[in-house]
Amino acid sequence: MRASVSIALAGAGIAFLVATCGQDEAVAPPAIPFAPLTDPSLKDPDNPTKVFRVDFARVEEGFPLSRADLMKLTSKNLALLSQEEIDQIYGRLTAGSIPDGIYEGNLFFARGSSLPERLEEIVGGIKGRFVGSLVDSLEGLVRLTWQGKTFDREQRIARTLVEDFAALRTLVDDPDTITTVAVPRRGLLRFVSPTNRVWVLFPAKLYCGQSLIDGRRESVIIDYNYNDEIAGYRANPDGLLGRGGLALRDEIRQVRPGFYLGRAYVGHVFLLNFTLLNRELAERETPGFAAGRETAEDCWAGEQIRKAGAQR
Repeated sequence: MRASVSIALAGAGIAFLVATCGQDEAVAPPAIPFAPLTDPSLKDPDNPTKVFRVDFARVEEGFPLSRADLMKLTSKNLALLSQEEIDQIYGRLTAGSIPDGIYEGNLFFARGSSLPERLEEIVGGIKGRFVGSLVDSLEGLVRLTWQGKTFDREQRIARTLVEDFAALRTLVDDPDTITTVAVPRRGLLRFVSPTNRVWVLFPAKLYCGQSLIDGRRESVIIDYNYNDEIAGYRANPDGLLGRGGLALRDEIRQVRPGFYLGRAYVGHVFLLNFTLLNRELAERETPGFAAGRETAEDCWAGEQIRKAGAQR
């Protein structure tokens, strides 16, 4: 057991080193409009000290995101924002097209938040504090092992890309038989070898459905519940995210072609943010998007007309 923990901690240290060494350019928060984080006009007359957050419909009406604004968003600068600001961005996006192919991923917590803090809040009590302290040492490892997702648009199935680490092999049935795919390497290791083969695990159903944060329009849902009905399911470790485990549910909306902003939920409780990027698709489609070309919408975009498409 001690050996496993040592390996995990070493992996976390490597993750931190690779991530920090790979950041070779300065990053600043995106210069885009945000509504005030609270609206004093919505105060409860029966509770004068209570201030409601601005609803997404009013944010979108008063502070629309132009395509030029959306072009400013990246995985790195989104991670510099508060959760309220990230929520405002997500509420002004539409689902776009259901993705297909391999997308590299980056998970992040709102400024001042972390995985241990979120799990402590979700689990609660003494058990929550124990889970938080345990995960605290592994957060760097989690960041490095999660590489993104691969989507099969036709079959409506998504799977997660996971780094093949010795510390994880004890949790996986027959690890040598797991399907692998090549993905771009991160950090300094990309200069040694541009690609890396990673595991394809954790199947999930892919469909359009109601967002848990913004019911005005749909998101693309990545649902791990009932993943045991999907071909290729492995009880270990796929069951960890299914209805018998964390009951994980992701939802994503398109920032621009090939680039999505996502939210992960344990049950109905928000856990963390993430982004997904298909570089080839983004490089091919982004110039047309920036120029105002119409984009596909596979999910219900709601009744409120989003103004980003008309602005540059």
